[in-house]
Amino acid sequence: MIEFLTAGESHGQALTTIISGIPSNLKISADYINEQLKRRQAGYGRGMRMKIETDKVEILSGIRYGKTLGSPISMMIKNRDWENWTEIMSVETVKNKFEKITIPRPGHADLVGTSKYNYDDIRNSIDRSSARETAARVAAGSVARKFLDEFGIKIGSFVESIGGVYSKFSHAERFLLNKLNKNYNADLLSKLSDKSSVRVLDKIHEEKIINKIKLAKKRGDTLGGTFFVIATGVPVGLGSFIQYETKFDADLAHAIMSIHAVKGVEIGPGFESAEKYGSEVHDEIIIKDKTFTRKTNRAGGTEGGITTGMPIIIRAAMKPIATLMSPIGSIDLSTMKSIQARRERSDFVAVPACAVIAESMVAWTLAKSFLSKFGGDSIEETKDNYKSYTSKLFSRIKKNFTGR
Repeated sequence: MIEFLTAGESHGQALTTIISGIPSNLKISADYINEQLKRRQAGYGRGMRMKIETDKVEILSGIRYGKTLGSPISMMIKNRDWENWTEIMSVETVKNKFEKITIPRPGHADLVGTSKYNYDDIRNSIDRSSARETAARVAAGSVARKFLDEFGIKIGSFVESIGGVYSKFSHAERFLLNKLNKNYNADLLSKLSDKSSVRVLDKIHEEKIINKIKLAKKRGDTLGGTFFVIATGVPVGLGSFIQYETKFDADLAHAIMSIHAVKGVEIGPGFESAEKYGSEVHDEIIIKDKTFTRKTNRAGGTEGGITTGMPIIIRAAMKPIATLMSPIGSIDLSTMKSIQARRERSDFVAVPACAVIAESMVAWTLAKSFLSKFGGDSIEETKDNYKSYTSKLFSRIKKNFTGR
């Protein structure tokens, strides 16, 4: 079992993550992780914080001479903005008195966090619930992504819509149908979408979205959107239907829903499938190249909580960011009177970044299920186990049912 834990506040000294359970001898570098951290920070509509921070990971333990040791991996991402917050976010008591934040923002964790943890300053809730924490997740997810690379499993994403602006082309449909086959490399998808400042797949769509973001900025408002994450090269058999907590798609949905501001997740066509006949939803089973496969991939790569060997297709919806430059109504907790919500430095839109974060969460979920099935204390042992399983899968099933 692999696990990771993040720590740190948005304006604290640093973000940290500790990863346990990664097999030994996996080759990985800080440069590889930094590449993913850079992707997370990109995108038109991001706020001033992205101009301050240039996220770089510092690997503290668990890796020697570019290879994992099998021991816990600890990593740190320093907050460059910490120098402006040393007293406000000090670990120790300070002499200077700072004004407490008492006005919660609707849609954020400000009020619920303050209520749950009995704070007398909303700043305590703001700094841990901030999406800044996802930088540490991307660092952890990058280790998982590198592990999956060893087995030909690739992950990519693209933005489908922002602010209700969709492309005239149905990019999503081509990934749900047979055009995206088992041999497609999802990493190519990210290479294509990364060329766009809003991570969409055609230029006209990009221009329309940028115009919508400019309008939101002018209004002091924010935008949400939808995106797809796709994983290819995934083997048959990850996950289980034996217990509810072992279902792969349930674990996947949990991972995506845990990302800040995500309010909806679909596997494959999701809610659309509820409106169709079964014959229009399910995938016909065929034999191709001495393996079982499907004519289509409407199931999104899972059946019965287990991966089918087809690409994993996830669609998610991110709500507009809660901090508005033209605030809506709230309550000042110090007076208990109505007031406009406070402003906090923020983005206008972060859907492109959210898709990159989701890639990392998908990578982690896949790596966790992969190691649960194939095990291995070293990468070499895991590869041996994987090869033994995949090379004999079709012949084993054939022999079980035909006797030959």
